Amino acid sequence: MVSKSDPVRVFVGHVWETDDDYLRVFEFLEGARNFFYQNSGAPDKRPPGGREPEREELRRQIAPAECVILLASHHRRAPELVEFEANFAKAADKPVILLSSFGSTSAISKSLLALADEEIGWDERALIDAVRRQARHEETQRWDTIDFTPE
Repeated sequence: MVSKSDPVRVFVGHVWETDDDYLRVFEFLEGARNFFYQNSGAPDKRPPGGREPEREELRRQIAPAECVILLASHHRRAPELVEFEANFAKAADKPVILLSSFGSTSAISKSLLALADEEIGWDERALIDAVRRQARHEETQRWDTIDFTPE
């Protein structure tokens, strides 16, 4: 059970910067009621020295996470980096949640889809439910209620 004393540890994929999509994920996580998380990602900690030091830093950031959230929009910009994040997550037995591109209907790479445990659209509730399912194996079983008023 996700609680303030036991927040779910997430890694939100980044391409060493905080763009609008990256920040939007945190708006959704912060906006959810009774949901507590800890982010293990640090896009501002890009190490010098090129690809191998970057990969080592990503391994360090992903290691403590209970689930990895990747953004399809990042894959179009830096496919090798995002696929590394996904492949390391799978090798470390971390579930991968893939968020489709915000406001776009462009197709997601089959290679990235194959690495995802779950693909969702940009919806706060869908994201929170996916994190609960993938990280903690919790079923939310929430029901929408609709109030009808007679005319």
